[in-house]
Amino acid sequence: MPLKELLGDDLYAQVIEKAGDQKIDIVSNGQWFPKERFDAVNNEKKELKSQLDERDQQLSTLQKQAKGNEELQNAIEQLQEENKKVSEEYQQKLEKQAFDFALESALRDAKAKNIKAVKANLNVDGLKLSDDKVIGLDEQLTALKESDSYLFEAENDSSPGLAGRQPHVNQSAPLKGTITKDQFEKMGYSEREDLYRENPELYQQLTN
Repeated sequence: MPLKELLGDDLYAQVIEKAGDQKIDIVSNGQWFPKERFDAVNNEKKELKSQLDERDQQLSTLQKQAKGNEELQNAIEQLQEENKKVSEEYQQKLEKQAFDFALESALRDAKAKNIKAVKANLNVDGLKLSDDKVIGLDEQLTALKESDSYLFEAENDSSPGLAGRQPHVNQSAPLKGTITKDQFEKMGYSEREDLYRENPELYQQLTN
């Protein structure tokens, strides 16, 4: 359920005002992200909807004036094509957002240490979203856990004699299969924030 629908218009407006430049919580999955990112996505959605509404209004106006006028009829057909294109692009964008959200949620459930690193090892083109489930992902994750298990959190690792021991980490060594120091230095603020949220241990290693 959207945050605005859950809180109601008045309370939602108060929350946004109080949050200011802080962070907005996405109720559906409990994840946090910067308010500026929320605003950017929300404004982009409004802009696309505004474009569609504008096209529809133009068509409605011309339809009233086009009777018996071939030139206007041609103009209407052109606008209809443009409107169809905008609608298709908008739909594709929504589908991609839904796919990305479902994929990242599934990777979190699979205990991926770093979602970006795991996605880089997947054949994303071979995946498909159906009824909120990413078809083909289970097979790829099973194979990836066997070949690159370090990308995932260990499941119930209780080997005798190892409890409480901390692995030795070479701070100067490349971070195999994840992110190198050079790659980290080139990351933007939002990418570093994602890394901190998804893999705080790796983030601390990179910043030390």
